Amino acid sequence: MWNAVIIISILGTLAHFMYEISGHNKFIALFAAVNESTWEHIKIALTPSLLWGLYDGFVYGTNPNYFPAKTLSLLTIILGIPLVFYGFKAVFKKSVLWVDILLFYAAIICSQWVFRLIIDSPPMNFMFEYLGTVGLFIIFGSYMVLTLQPFENFIFEDPISKKYGKDGHSEHHH
Repeated sequence: MWNAVIIISILGTLAHFMYEISGHNKFIALFAAVNESTWEHIKIALTPSLLWGLYDGFVYGTNPNYFPAKTLSLLTIILGIPLVFYGFKAVFKKSVLWVDILLFYAAIICSQWVFRLIIDSPPMNFMFEYLGTVGLFIIFGSYMVLTLQPFENFIFEDPISKKYGKDGHSEHHH
């Protein structure tokens, strides 16, 4: 579990800066943060988690719990980051950078803990394996669509530029 946490954390941290470093490369924009929106921070935790799936799929792919474990671990990131971020902001009326950074890493740790918990559980019914597989495809498809065509709501809005997606990129941050 900790190998996954460390690698995903390092790659996610790098993904925060790769769009800028790449000179705003459109291909890199699919996988790296293009602005400071909540979605882009979810994305930079999802990107390495999905990449890690190439490894853990090879290691655990024959485990009937693999797809439910992977899907629920990704949902932990997708739901955990905004719930805790906006919960903290609602209570304290502001965002605190070091808390936001810890939240990012905590979401990755929780995600891997969920994966480990499910993968080590007794084999699940085939229906859960099927739902996990479908869920994984839905997550990946949504990830691509929302990266290319983000919704115009607070999750996708850059707090600096007040815009969305690549249009939300501000030269003043990163």
